[in-house]
Amino acid sequence: MAAPAIEGAAVTALRSVMVRVRQAAERAGRRPESVRIVAVSKTKPVSLIRHVYDAGHRCFGENYVQEVVDKAPQLPEDIEWHFIGHLQSNKVKTLLAGVPNLAMVQGVDNEKVANVLDRVVSTLGRNPLKVFVQVNTSGEASKSGIEPSSCVALAEHVKLRCPNLVLSGLMTIGMPDYTSTPENFRKLSNCRLEVCKALGMAEDHCELSMGMSGDFEQAIEMGSTNVRVGSTIFGPREYPKKQSN
Repeated sequence: MAAPAIEGAAVTALRSVMVRVRQAAERAGRRPESVRIVAVSKTKPVSLIRHVYDAGHRCFGENYVQEVVDKAPQLPEDIEWHFIGHLQSNKVKTLLAGVPNLAMVQGVDNEKVANVLDRVVSTLGRNPLKVFVQVNTSGEASKSGIEPSSCVALAEHVKLRCPNLVLSGLMTIGMPDYTSTPENFRKLSNCRLEVCKALGMAEDHCELSMGMSGDFEQAIEMGSTNVRVGSTIFGPREYPKKQSN
């Protein structure tokens, strides 16, 4: 498929996703603007991201540190970048220094990375950084994330001991076959209840990031405020070589 056709398809797909998000929100009795669409652009070229940007979208997500560090300087500064998934503490400085417009890290899964993020934000003189605590709701050994039973303790650490971070919500990655999706999403919702009770937070100040291309509508109906949609917008991912965070 020629580049213009691919770019046009991505914009058409984005608009379709926006319609589906609005309809899912309305089914749940929610305002459509309460749901953030994070267009996950990993493995996709800057030219394609720019085309989606030109169509009006501003929120993009990446999973690999080097990839977002390479892409961000080539794209407009008003993009709201989200880093999604497990972040190695030794790559925190590279990420924060390389992406001044990083808006959020969706993937704090241990105290060490929280502490390093907090320190580097301070060292660089950045504004406080929004973070989501990543919870492993599926119990899969291959998945990153804190155990649900430890979620409150990590959330407390971020909120009370990391002054340069803003605890903004919880994130999870569901099962790949979606059979356990409702259970995974309910677990994250329950974690939010526990976190908000322990920290005296209002629920609407603690977002939920759950739902991807295959299950984002169900996630919205179950309360998600962030959906991470990649292949449905950009097409199948292409992995030329193995990358690490």
